[in-house]
Amino acid sequence: MQFLRSKYMFFVVALLTAGLMLLAVFGLHIGNFEIKGAGLMRYGIDIRGGVEATYEPKDLDRTPTDSELESAKAIIETRMDAANITDRDVTIDKENSKIIVRFPWKSDEADFDPQKAVSELGQTAKLTFRDPSGNVVLEGTDVAKTTAQLTPQTAQPIVLLELSSEGAKKFADATGKLVGQKISIYMDETLISDPVVEEKITGGTANITNLGTLETAKALSDQINSGALPFSLIAKNSNIISPILGSNALSTMVLAGQVAFGLVCLFMLLYYRLPGLVACIALLLQVAGQLLALSVPQFTLTLPGIAGVILSIGMGVDANVIVSERIKEELNAGKTLWGAIDAGFDKAFSSVFDGNITVIIVAIILIIFGSGAMLSFGYTLLTGVIMNFVAGVTASRLMIRSLSDFSKLRKPQYFGAKGAVK
Repeated sequence: MQFLRSKYMFFVVALLTAGLMLLAVFGLHIGNFEIKGAGLMRYGIDIRGGVEATYEPKDLDRTPTDSELESAKAIIETRMDAANITDRDVTIDKENSKIIVRFPWKSDEADFDPQKAVSELGQTAKLTFRDPSGNVVLEGTDVAKTTAQLTPQTAQPIVLLELSSEGAKKFADATGKLVGQKISIYMDETLISDPVVEEKITGGTANITNLGTLETAKALSDQINSGALPFSLIAKNSNIISPILGSNALSTMVLAGQVAFGLVCLFMLLYYRLPGLVACIALLLQVAGQLLALSVPQFTLTLPGIAGVILSIGMGVDANVIVSERIKEELNAGKTLWGAIDAGFDKAFSSVFDGNITVIIVAIILIIFGSGAMLSFGYTLLTGVIMNFVAGVTASRLMIRSLSDFSKLRKPQYFGAKGAVK
């Protein structure tokens, strides 16, 4: 606690902000460890272009039903959301039994080969669980979700299967008859795993053990998750999509953002002096945090996502303005500098908190129930508001309190006020 009250905390926070900004812009690469910077951020179709792929049922001797096509579409969308590909368009051509998928390039794409890019969507084969005689006892659609994890007791890697209610009944019947025998897992006709049934499994969950490493378990989990399609799909053709906003849209937006940020900081410095300087550093910290929140998990940045970033930065500016005005009012009312700073932050906090918490609630709702561009907007808005609390409230208070400990910086005009500081 004493360290947080140090007069040098301003320089600690400023150096930390500079370090995070450099990391956010240029990234970090040490051996196999890599943090991608803003230059390797994944941008949406509207900004950088992408791929259009057309999928058709494979080896299906009938026309797929509308519900099966809708199910396949939903599974593809879920996969893309799980991979943070939030800028995508999945449509169904019911007349021709096709699914058309549009999604952006990877951040480090160099070849711009659409057929290679399609592989990111995962395997499009049908998943089946078969008994030793080859009879199908469970299908991919009976599996609700799988996860790779380590057991708490022995730290051994396993794949945890969560089955649907119908799948749980099928699996209980099958495992009751096959204790001591294998249930093989196939992607189409390719065997991917053949675990042995140790006991009858009821309750809708099951573990696959003896997998060697956590990486092996995760690979198997990903394969099973990707096989929940109602039928196998094959990509018949794929094409390149040009950026909707034009090839120069990104550089124009970046330039506009830099100019706007510079003008905001200039205003804050001229009008609020030292609190304005602190506000500029806090805004830089907020921007760095948001960039890292997008680049590290490779979350697709779309035009709505950029709107979320701008809105959250605007809320950060608003928070700093409220705090700076409160401090100035307390000083003009005759309070000591430290008393004015504490009172300013305390009185401003309720306003900042109320405004931010309502936005957080909306952002969480968008993330939970939204998909695609709506999910991108909600994610950038949520990370921005969280960083606003970290930078605009906590870091700002530490920096202003630190600067007030320097006797030469305790003049009231340095805080936008009049009169003598007590």
